[in-house]
Amino acid sequence: MTKYLISFPSSAMVLPAGDLPAVAEAAHTVMQEAKDAGVWVFGGGIDENIRPVMVDGAGTVIEGTYPQTRQIEGGYAVLELPSREAALEWAAKMAAACRCAQEVRAFMDDPAS
Repeated sequence: MTKYLISFPSSAMVLPAGDLPAVAEAAHTVMQEAKDAGVWVFGGGIDENIRPVMVDGAGTVIEGTYPQTRQIEGGYAVLELPSREAALEWAAKMAAACRCAQEVRAFMDDPAS
């Protein structure tokens, strides 16, 4: 089985503020469905109020992040699935719930994880 990252940036979720509770409920329904199906590994949204930091090998903490990852925000789910087709099906469910397209990426196989 392969682990898939299904995600979207915050900017993709454009909806009236009053719709947010219904979207959250729909998203939680899909998450519960994934848990009930035994494919849920992890998920959540990035807390955009907490600034990222980088930590080097000596433990030094530096404010900021890599330039190419400054915009990592939004919602993420990791599912363990038998196929890419299954990942696309789950992404479609999440897209419908969140009212925005989802990006799908596969993690490389690592027998130690």
